[in-house]
Amino acid sequence: MERVLKAFCIGIFALLLAHSAPLQADHAETAWKIASPSVVSVQPTWPGYNRPGFGAPQGTAPEGTGVAILEEGLIVTAAHVVARATEVKVRDHEGNQIAAKILAIDGASDIALLRIDAPTQPIEIASDRPATGAHVCAIANAFGLDLSITCGIVSANARSGIGFNPIEDFIQTDAAVNPGASGGALIDEEGRLVGMLSAIFTKESDANAGVNFAVSAELLRARVDKMLESED
Repeated sequence: MERVLKAFCIGIFALLLAHSAPLQADHAETAWKIASPSVVSVQPTWPGYNRPGFGAPQGTAPEGTGVAILEEGLIVTAAHVVARATEVKVRDHEGNQIAAKILAIDGASDIALLRIDAPTQPIEIASDRPATGAHVCAIANAFGLDLSITCGIVSANARSGIGFNPIEDFIQTDAAVNPGASGGALIDEEGRLVGMLSAIFTKESDANAGVNFAVSAELLRARVDKMLESED
């Protein structure tokens, strides 16, 4: 009887595993196909250098990430990626390098706007904030290696007072985020933008520790709209 019960339990576990694994894989694959054409690598040139990726301040990745948003040619990224740059280029998902102009920087929320003279595919912005525990994925240029995807869950919602920025409304995630990912896209299962990757919470290094933060889509949209109004 014990053997029969053990075999039954193993069979149930294998069945559950067989059904759950493809769903998780399909989620990431679908989200990547939908959202990745809207994500770019951001290549700032730092003062005193004439090539992007060299001379970045200590603790700052040589490259970053950006997301096409709202309208043709508009890219949003993290302010700390481009704030000191003398020149900025972006590399799209097809490998094309395109000169970018810094339109506006909002240091209070760590958001910057870039403009490129090239076609873009603005990402769809989710209308609702993802629930805590919901599956999400991060698409970003980790370590300047070009775009890749990692997945996890929403670990917590509406985080503020963390100390990164004066204005904070973060979605916390355990999806792996590393230097170079700043400005990248946090997306839901349908490839919609739920946040912009902004910060890693760690005390010893810049590497992923499973406590990562993205500016919520609500705050991102509000600050971007304000920056665009200032440009008019």
